[in-house]
Amino acid sequence: MTKEIQTEIIGKLGVITLNRPKALNALTTDMCKAITKIMLEWEDDENIGAVLVQGSGDRAFCAGGDVIMLHDSGKKDGKEAQEFWRVEYALNELIQRYIKPYITLIDGIVMGGGVGLSVHGRHRVAGDDTLFAMPETGIGYFPDVGGSHFLPRLGLTTGMWLGLTGARIKTADVCALGIANAYIPTSKHEAFVKALGKAKLDGTDEAVLNVMSKYVKAPPKADDAPGSIGAFTGETVAEIFEFLADDESEWAVKQLASMKRKSPLALVTTHKALRDGAQLTFREAMEMELNISMNFLKTQDFYEGIRAQLIDKDRNPKWSHETPKKVTKTQTERLFKKIAKPVLQFLE
Repeated sequence: MTKEIQTEIIGKLGVITLNRPKALNALTTDMCKAITKIMLEWEDDENIGAVLVQGSGDRAFCAGGDVIMLHDSGKKDGKEAQEFWRVEYALNELIQRYIKPYITLIDGIVMGGGVGLSVHGRHRVAGDDTLFAMPETGIGYFPDVGGSHFLPRLGLTTGMWLGLTGARIKTADVCALGIANAYIPTSKHEAFVKALGKAKLDGTDEAVLNVMSKYVKAPPKADDAPGSIGAFTGETVAEIFEFLADDESEWAVKQLASMKRKSPLALVTTHKALRDGAQLTFREAMEMELNISMNFLKTQDFYEGIRAQLIDKDRNPKWSHETPKKVTKTQTERLFKKIAKPVLQFLE
């Protein structure tokens, strides 16, 4: 067990704490393996009635994965990156089909891998400082960890907006969109965990909800949905650009400016992944995503985006295409190509 994961059993509640506060609890391969191991043990343990996952520190639940490792691995043979994705995606699948109640306290930053740790579980509890985003297109990548499955199920238009722009949304909108399905004020999270530990958890959601009902409050009121969000129904990214350009609202101008800073290749890939994912089962979507992830290791934009945002931090990436219109169908489909090796070692 890595020191970056802490576990505790309180009554019949198994608690997993992500313990990399200085790194905003970003996931590593060892962390994913450790979480998987303990979740499988607890699933078979009759003394555990529910599992709760939280982040240490007061800034983040989990801000994503170890992107620098992915960059460096891809520059070599890619094996370390491939192992991380296989392990992480299998963990996402385990969470999605987990038998016992799975609760996440998604306070603070919830991005990338942190989204994968939470949105596929049944009880997603927001706090006062929840900040959600899938910002992958800004680093020349796409919203993975099941993003192709859950984003379109928020409503294809909303999911497309979040996936393409990497928009950051706070507690009110996170709850309004159903990304979190409960709000408990941050000051009550510790008491909520203690109450779960004292409860007669029997492996049913009803037992968890009985405790939760004493702490859940009405979330802050969300803003009205932006009037221009219909632009994201566009059949192509280029069409979405055109719809936003024709709209003179401040919101549309802001979204278009944001998207113009993203990788055109990543935008077109994300658009296709979300449209395809809307028709796929969770497992099919994860298999598709693993293929896309591994194929991204062969692109210029993946390395250029990480360099510009996280290594040199000049915020001036030189993308492989000037606009989404210049990304060809062949170039996009190449990223969806199935690889020869077994696609995903799912956990049974």
